[in-house]
Amino acid sequence: MSDTSPTTPNPDPEPFRVHDEDLDDLASTLAKTMAEVRQHGVILDRLGSEPDPIPAASPPTDGAPEAEAADSEQADGPTSVFILALGGKAYAVELAALTDWVNHLFLPVYGREISTNRPWCAQWHEHPEAVARLHALWLAWQQFTDAEAGLSGPSTWHRDHLDQALVHLRAPDGPFAACTTSPTRPNHRVLATPVPEQAGLGQAA
Repeated sequence: MSDTSPTTPNPDPEPFRVHDEDLDDLASTLAKTMAEVRQHGVILDRLGSEPDPIPAASPPTDGAPEAEAADSEQADGPTSVFILALGGKAYAVELAALTDWVNHLFLPVYGREISTNRPWCAQWHEHPEAVARLHALWLAWQQFTDAEAGLSGPSTWHRDHLDQALVHLRAPDGPFAACTTSPTRPNHRVLATPVPEQAGLGQAA
């Protein structure tokens, strides 16, 4: 005989709770994953901005010296990874990727307090020296935080690259010498570069 008594619906299940330690692990894993996604996006942007591969040059048939062929291949080869060697759209893409790294990793972790002894400029991208140094620091960061760099990679990056970059970037006479020295007194000015002396000027004819 089947049971015909009315069935009572099950009460709502208790909410799933995660221990605080597990939450910390999840947050750390999520932050690491987001950083990797951002880095992959930067790499994809850089790959998308690179020109199409240049077909292999055929050997010279007109008897030209091999040196001339080598010079031609070098002139048509890939450009430097250094940001100051880029131009146009390639420079803009690289600067945007660098800005993302500076704003989301470099400044929050290594920004430190602004003072007359450690100046900083919010418009650092308008200072060529700052762009050059930060870009070199970012390239080194990509190399030494990669798993192939080994366990001592991050330490090497801090010692050989970050510390040296900070000494020059935030020196009292560095690229930001005429810029912000206090968050309450923002200022921005690019110092003029000395004009190189022309050979022979001032000499008697």
